[in-house]
Amino acid sequence: MIRNLLILLALAFIPAQNANAQKQPALRFTLSRSIEIATDSSLQAFISKNMYRSSYWSYRSFRAGRLPSLYLQTTPLQYRSDFTRRYDSENNIDVYRQQQSLYSYGNVSVRQNLDLTGGTFYIDSELGYMRNFGDNNYSQFTSVPVRIGYSQSLFGFNGFKWDRKIEPLKFKKAQIQYMYAREEISETTIQYFFNLAMAQLEFQMAQENVVSSDTLYFIGRERHKIASISKAELTTLKLNTVNARNALQNADISLKRAHFSFVSFLNMDKDTEVEILMPGKPMEMEISPDFALQQARENNPDFVSIQQSLLEAERAVEQTTKSSNFDANLSMSVGFNQVAPNFSGVYTTPPRQDVVSISFGIPLVDWGVRKGRANMARNNLNVTKISLQQTEQKLEQDVIMTVSDFNMQRNMIGSAEEALDLAIQAYDQTQARFISGDSDLNSLILSLERRNSANRGYLSALRSYWQSYYKLRKLTLFDFLTKEVLTSQFDKIMEMNE
Repeated sequence: MIRNLLILLALAFIPAQNANAQKQPALRFTLSRSIEIATDSSLQAFISKNMYRSSYWSYRSFRAGRLPSLYLQTTPLQYRSDFTRRYDSENNIDVYRQQQSLYSYGNVSVRQNLDLTGGTFYIDSELGYMRNFGDNNYSQFTSVPVRIGYSQSLFGFNGFKWDRKIEPLKFKKAQIQYMYAREEISETTIQYFFNLAMAQLEFQMAQENVVSSDTLYFIGRERHKIASISKAELTTLKLNTVNARNALQNADISLKRAHFSFVSFLNMDKDTEVEILMPGKPMEMEISPDFALQQARENNPDFVSIQQSLLEAERAVEQTTKSSNFDANLSMSVGFNQVAPNFSGVYTTPPRQDVVSISFGIPLVDWGVRKGRANMARNNLNVTKISLQQTEQKLEQDVIMTVSDFNMQRNMIGSAEEALDLAIQAYDQTQARFISGDSDLNSLILSLERRNSANRGYLSALRSYWQSYYKLRKLTLFDFLTKEVLTSQFDKIMEMNE
């Protein structure tokens, strides 16, 4: 009769305590919802957006440099009054004479850089005015109504050609890097999400342990009255209640810290109440390492960086090599030119103006400076190639290992879930046997520890699974659920950010 009464008291006491301890948070967060908020509103998301915008405007500047440019060079007004040295031919001496003059000048030109040759083509027009004051007072206008010209380095370094190769690649990398940064944010979100989930689990288990230890201590005292358990076992039950309450306080502190870190990362108010909803069972999916590696080579920004680094190293070799050799510059123009004492005269039958200029630059003695720079650039290219090979190998290894971890974690979740079910059943049975007097205290404590350990193990398995999956998404920039390349969503995401 007493045994049945104790069982009824325990079964009635535990649900009542749990009901009082539970408190529903205001907001519930799934893993996907947390990632969505983090990639849109976190401080890391803000940084990645502005880094992309910086690269975007850099590329816009490059594109603008490939278009015709309109320039205006002007000196609206220049007045001079000073003594200037002049030659007196009658007396064959130099003398200082006062000079007063007014000068004005303007030039409008359209310039176009040519990527293929590295030269610059231009069309311009200019007008100048000069007036002298003093004993010999006169005015003059000069004009170039139209002039067409071209300047070109014949054997020098063509930076336009290399910019045409590198700048689009840099912009492509910026786009891919932005998507890569979003996946990095997703990875970080998973850490904060499961940190909070684990803290909530620990707090929940600590609450249950307090309720359970209080109930068992109450039962132990009743059983001690009828000499069913010893004084030492009753003392152990009381010690368990003290330890359970201490553990609850520590779990509460850890929960508050994990909560603050989570809402801070999502850039939310620190007082926002949050409840983590655990993701369900993982999808049945097997990822091929070869397929993942193919997607990484096509989409990962590190592979684009490899191409960019090689091109930049090759550009440096060509630039230093050509700067150490013979060079010649060609400049030529054809147009019209006129001088007249009045404005209308400078545009009346102007004579033709032809200018052709060829200049040479020949390094004679520089004590090996140019040669040293060229050799250093070649050595840097070789080092870059070796470093890039190592980077490529490391990235490939990272992809393969991540795929292996992901495929293995799916099976481990199944094992962890089965272990949790068994641990819960074993604890429930052991607790019932202890209450009925058919099990000892050590068996109950061991069963409780196994149940708590199984809870942690299942949550850890879920965490490892999703970390592996999102790390693989980051490395490949590929959604293995929708079979879609993540960079294809770039335009849509940027429109949403506007």
